Amino acid sequence: MKITVTPAALAWFQEEVTVPEGQGVRFFGKVYGKTQVHDGFSVGMTIDTPDQPIVQTNEGGILFFAEEADDWFFKGYDLVVAFDEKLNEPKYEFNPNGEEKGL
Repeated sequence: MKITVTPAALAWFQEEVTVPEGQGVRFFGKVYGKTQVHDGFSVGMTIDTPDQPIVQTNEGGILFFAEEADDWFFKGYDLVVAFDEKLNEPKYEFNPNGEEKGL
């Protein structure tokens, strides 16, 4: 799995989210909602300290990551964090990456 943050999404995070040193933006699976590949689950985001990250990337001075506990949600996909111009907020896209999908 990898996380890609588009320039427009990065600009939103830089303007709207304060991330204290040593922490980052954590993406996780949460109950309710829907993604293009999950029914009943959506992408959650919080400011957190990495504990057991399965993936992390630093873009524009901000750490973005997902934890091992959420491997079930991301397994088999790369996460693209893009920007929804109409809603003025991040949007999430899942691209198959060839990893075996979790149950």
